[in-house]
Amino acid sequence: MKRTTHAARAAALAGAVALVLTACSGDADESSDDDAAGGGESDGSPLVIGSLLPVTGSLAFLGPPEIAGVDLAIEEINEAGGVNGGDIEVVHGDSGDAENLAVAIQTVDDLLSQSVHVIVGAASSSVTYGVIDTVTEAEAVMFSPANTSPGLSGYSDFYFRTAPPDSVQGNALGNLVAGDGHEKVGILVFNDDYGTGLRNVVEETLVAEGVEVTYGGADANEEFAPKQNNYEAEVQAVMATDPDAIVLIAFEETAVIVPQLFQAGYDTSNLYFTDGNTANYPDLDAGVLEGAKGTIPGAFPSDEFQERLLGIDPDLTEYSYSAESYDAVILSALAAQLGGTNDAATVQANLPAASGAEGGTECATYAECVELIDDGEDIMYVGQSGVGPFNEDNDPSSAFIGIYEYDAENAITWTEAIFGEVAG
Repeated sequence: MKRTTHAARAAALAGAVALVLTACSGDADESSDDDAAGGGESDGSPLVIGSLLPVTGSLAFLGPPEIAGVDLAIEEINEAGGVNGGDIEVVHGDSGDAENLAVAIQTVDDLLSQSVHVIVGAASSSVTYGVIDTVTEAEAVMFSPANTSPGLSGYSDFYFRTAPPDSVQGNALGNLVAGDGHEKVGILVFNDDYGTGLRNVVEETLVAEGVEVTYGGADANEEFAPKQNNYEAEVQAVMATDPDAIVLIAFEETAVIVPQLFQAGYDTSNLYFTDGNTANYPDLDAGVLEGAKGTIPGAFPSDEFQERLLGIDPDLTEYSYSAESYDAVILSALAAQLGGTNDAATVQANLPAASGAEGGTECATYAECVELIDDGEDIMYVGQSGVGPFNEDNDPSSAFIGIYEYDAENAITWTEAIFGEVAG
């Protein structure tokens, strides 16, 4: 099997547009030589994965594909012989959302009491901020498939993610809006760490492209409170600025705001969403969102991968962050296999090497990678999500941003993927 760079492979994927997006992030503490990969014999204890994913709350639509990704990885790892000779185990838990942080706090306490080594989650950056110190101070690995807040880059040696920071998605979204020819853009954004962080990057990109931000900019103090029953004031305020496009950064508030924009006479085909609200809206009037667009970090799951996920959960209708969740579990298992011991410190120390940060032979499945490890080779896991090896901030060094467009049934259809690199 030849050795190649991840970027070269990504450039060859069908439907992907090669586009380098630059994102800046802080420096992470470097691991000492004592934490290097390898060494150690497993004591026979299983590697235990916990999940902190949304079963309830405003991001509950993301829960099923993420949980299916975790369970598929667990199944395939165990079918391939497990980790260090034993089956990997999983304990599932609900993250809730940022408005009900007590749910995540209780789940984390429960998972840590069960001695999980890796917690896959949370989906929401705001939820992660509420529990990350508890997890990492316990020296368990926190591995998010969906966090995009730039502030989490390099947050802890024990924090990793397979989703790129919003500096990549925001840049892609801003370029999409500008590339569609819009010149005056309003931004409706809720007052949330995720929302304002993403807004800042979108605004910066738009301004750099010569686009006027008419409403909702970082200095305007025009964010709205989450989970209101009515947004008529905000709708009238943004429409008064006569935008030819509106970027809507929100969660469940979207289902309230879109009809109010439509009823106020706005052409809702000129709406742009982000990963927090790029979803199917079957309950809205048919055609309301036709032509609108949105972004979701990550490569679009292949038909073959979707079929494998449906074998886990036949009721899946969306696949957002399923690949990132799957890869988080596979990478964690490979890190333990590289180190020869099933514990959190071993996973943490070996995750960069498992991702290919030190170079290595590409491998696309857990079984294939383990065979290389057994042969004494360095590996570069090339997973379903299409992300590159971890950088010094434990962020993926490269990633895809998927572009989606709404049809007449208010359902999203993948149109293309933009490849971006994250500069550490």
